[in-house]
Amino acid sequence: MGFTKHTVNGLISLVISVVATAVMSDGADEGYSSEEVLLSVAVSAFLSGFFTSYFAGE
Repeated sequence: MGFTKHTVNGLISLVISVVATAVMSDGADEGYSSEEVLLSVAVSAFLSGFFTSYFAGE
């Protein structure tokens, strides 16, 4: 049951971060494609949300 809660928290963090990044990006090509930036944001946001929930939970 706890693993599901942590996964959901990671997914919520992922969605919020990716949407915020996509909305705020100006689309200028500065060496990285939008897909690369959104993928890196997605991975880091999921891991951050998951492990924050995991270590903060009791």
